[in-house]
Amino acid sequence: MTTVAEGFHFLEAPRWRDGRLWFVDFYDHLVRSAREDGSDLRTEAEVPGQPSGLGWLPDGRLLVVSMRDRRVLRREPDGTLHEHADLSDHATGHANDMVVDADGRAYVGNFGFDLMAGDPVRPTALHRVDPDGHVTQVADDLWFPNGMAITGAGVLLVVETFGNRVTAFDRTGAGDLVNRRPWATFGPLPADRRVDRALAGLRVAGDGACLDAEGGLWIADAIGDRLIRVVEGGTITDEVRPGSPVYACALGGADGRTLFACAAPDFHEEARRAAREARMLAIRV
Repeated sequence: MTTVAEGFHFLEAPRWRDGRLWFVDFYDHLVRSAREDGSDLRTEAEVPGQPSGLGWLPDGRLLVVSMRDRRVLRREPDGTLHEHADLSDHATGHANDMVVDADGRAYVGNFGFDLMAGDPVRPTALHRVDPDGHVTQVADDLWFPNGMAITGAGVLLVVETFGNRVTAFDRTGAGDLVNRRPWATFGPLPADRRVDRALAGLRVAGDGACLDAEGGLWIADAIGDRLIRVVEGGTITDEVRPGSPVYACALGGADGRTLFACAAPDFHEEARRAAREARMLAIRV
């Protein structure tokens, strides 16, 4: 395990694309990219509303979630950002992570409540943003939908941070979600809706996630200080403990076998805004 980049506020949404690692720094409001070894660090976009999930349209234009104003932005070839979709009338908390399919349809999660204010945990909905920017609710009763991935068979996997589970959906040709089912269950739903007690009752607080070539799902466990590899049914086949809390991960590198992980001392906004202690780790798997 190595540290390939450091000196950030709070990193999230790592993605490997075109030979580079892409990620966001929440409180610098920046989308960044770098080479595999962390060199050639670039600023790809500035998002005043706080960037989160990343994805790309089929023509290569970048999509980025703007959390606080609950929008999805689109970067044009000249580098300018434009509103792609407005979720402010749909999302009940900060917009969060996102996955974009091969047809350019984005599935966007949201917190569902004010996490940093300590509001009670409550379920929320998942929304699909079509390539023309139209927003459709495609699922509900999700407990903090966070990291997402689309399998080779086209199944959408949704990691529910406060749900102790990963939920699977089949997708229709139009992008609707059907045949909802548990893909991995780690424990019961929280009985106590207070954030601190709900977190304490979780076996896995799944945050960012990515699929490997064999269909295993790597998940950053936000309270377990670990990265776990899970297969359908919920068996944990592998575990990496980097000695720090980790909040998101992505597979990449020249041969696809480097697991990049976003590490920070904690996820509390006030502390992370005030410090530059976040790092990007690289682990061979």
